[in-house]
Amino acid sequence: MIHRLSTLFLRTLRDDPAEAEVPSHRLLVRAGYIRRAAPGGYTWLPLGMRVLQRVEQIVREEMNAIGAQEVHFPALLPREPYDASGRWTDYGPNLFRLQDRRGVDYLLGPTHEEMFTLLVKDLYSSYKDLPVWLYQIQTKYRDEARPRAGLLRGREFVMKDSYSFDLDDDGLQRSYDAHRAAYVRVFERLGLDVVIVKAMSGAMGGSASEEFLAQCASGEDTFVRCTSCDYRANTEAVRIGVPVAGDGRRRRQQRSSTRRTHQPSRHSSTCSTRATTCGALMHRGPPATR
Repeated sequence: MIHRLSTLFLRTLRDDPAEAEVPSHRLLVRAGYIRRAAPGGYTWLPLGMRVLQRVEQIVREEMNAIGAQEVHFPALLPREPYDASGRWTDYGPNLFRLQDRRGVDYLLGPTHEEMFTLLVKDLYSSYKDLPVWLYQIQTKYRDEARPRAGLLRGREFVMKDSYSFDLDDDGLQRSYDAHRAAYVRVFERLGLDVVIVKAMSGAMGGSASEEFLAQCASGEDTFVRCTSCDYRANTEAVRIGVPVAGDGRRRRQQRSSTRRTHQPSRHSSTCSTRATTCGALMHRGPPATR
């Protein structure tokens, strides 16, 4: 239903909110898309909800198009699966922990790898059931030490996380490639110019990881890009080759010659890089990880 502006639940602000540090935060609050409810937590107002739901719809359409199936877990999770994986401890102070009236430990889910694994283990009993791709779009919680930049670094945020269960490495690679292509289409439909970089998997785990980053002056991360090849990586994941003996002397000789040019190989120690500040899309949306 389309509302007239006179009936829309909306109040705009003339001045910037005192707590807003970055342009996106200031504009979202002033235009009446979100309102601060607590440090790191925001209420989505009608205009903001329309945008959020549209983004979710695009993500959902692209995930469904590759054959992934949507599920939805609770945000309140038991301690036992995270004890078994070691992440009850590994997450440290970033985990919201609580107890029920009987003193039983729970947490507010920061991510759901354990729950997805247990669900598939519960329902599937044969390799013939595989592969299967499952995803959810759900609210996550992480106890950020210093929430900032509005939706970019909050204690509560919406995330799409997807998981594939495969028979072998070849199947895993097909799953990874399909998800990667779906993410590219999502950002294209959103009209966002993103850079795909090598990254660290972190607490989520995995043997390989890539991040989709949008260059932004108020970003939360930094990556390096080779000026001579297509190598790009988060600064935490940069790999530099070991210099070859005598390589420095050869480079000096090459620079002194006006008739010769040097073409460094990919991942070579001679690749020149430049650092670029960027921001993670969709307030820390998940990288394609395996």
